[in-house]
Amino acid sequence: MAVSTSPEAPIPVGEVSRLIGGWIDRLGAVWVEGQITQLSRRPGAGVVFLTLRDPSYDISVSVTCYRQVFDKVSEVVSEGARVVVHAKPEWYAPRGQLSLRAAEIRPVGVGELLARLEQLKKTLAAEGLFAADRKKPLPFLPQLIGLVCGRASAAERDVLENARHRWPAVRFEVRNVPVQGVHAVPRVVAAVQELDALPEVDVIIVARGGGSVEDLLPFSDEQLVRAVGAARTPVVSAIGHEPDSPLLDLVADLRASTPTDAAKKVVPDVGEELARVEQLRERARRALGGFLDREVRGLTATLHRPSIQHPHRMVADREEQVTALLERGRRTLGHLLDRADSELVHTLARVVALSPKATLERGYAVLQKPDGAAVRSPQEVGADEELRARVAEGEFRVRVAGIPDAAP
Repeated sequence: MAVSTSPEAPIPVGEVSRLIGGWIDRLGAVWVEGQITQLSRRPGAGVVFLTLRDPSYDISVSVTCYRQVFDKVSEVVSEGARVVVHAKPEWYAPRGQLSLRAAEIRPVGVGELLARLEQLKKTLAAEGLFAADRKKPLPFLPQLIGLVCGRASAAERDVLENARHRWPAVRFEVRNVPVQGVHAVPRVVAAVQELDALPEVDVIIVARGGGSVEDLLPFSDEQLVRAVGAARTPVVSAIGHEPDSPLLDLVADLRASTPTDAAKKVVPDVGEELARVEQLRERARRALGGFLDREVRGLTATLHRPSIQHPHRMVADREEQVTALLERGRRTLGHLLDRADSELVHTLARVVALSPKATLERGYAVLQKPDGAAVRSPQEVGADEELRARVAEGEFRVRVAGIPDAAP
């Protein structure tokens, strides 16, 4: 429970330590897994001191146990070994120090480690961390390569020498880190993240030589696997030899069987590329030469055609035909015009014959009333009515003298 304090009513350090100890004493015994980083067995002492560290995080805790507890596993447990400890948390009030009092220590066997790795592998695969569509392609010719490896290691030498032999101008940004032990995971993770943050780094190689299953465990750590999966820069895994397969191989964008193989896969061979360029040049020359030869042959064949050598022959051959067609067109047009003229004359004669004017010219006259209506019957006019007589040469007025009787 929380303790009520204030600047006016503080509690002494001893009381704080006592309260912490009381809270810790209420905790029960727990099973803890870690890696032994320090081991102290003083001759004649009845207590053995150990430091247990979490390989994935920079966290350690002190462990004490009676000599008879440690003697049971002393032949198989040493510094760097992974163990499972059954211990109860203890608080040393005078120094304000937390430790674990171990009642049992069990070494973690290889079989158990592999079983845990297999379970972690299934978990990460279910999350899609190993999916092929997450893999990023490597650049054809990286300008700057990030290399994470042990200091002055054979893996570093193999990568650098083989890469520079294949492409002398290649540049490296090297990060030397521990590649085994309790400090390996956080240092490798920090190096990968640091290189990934550099925009000029085109690809990152994580390399280590061969080793036992325990030596390669840092490269199957979940924290490192997730850090590589989150990197924006392509990562190449070159851990151990061909049979070795840490989880880093599955999450990396490319797996190399050895550090030497990584150099070959990341950097092209300058000799091979020059030979390929020369092959492409020769292929281009042959293709262009073949194209020019085909065009020359086609142009030669075209120039030897009669239509090109004697361009007027075709016009001359068609001259008589054009003349005949022109004469035929003139005759046809003349016949059509003659026929149209004849039909026009006949039509004009019929029109003239049927014209009222022709009738008037034969001596006839047309009587019209003042309103212009033609008189067709004696009953249409009255006595003394004035009419208009229209003849061929003009018109004049007449008056009706009388109305004769209608014919019986």
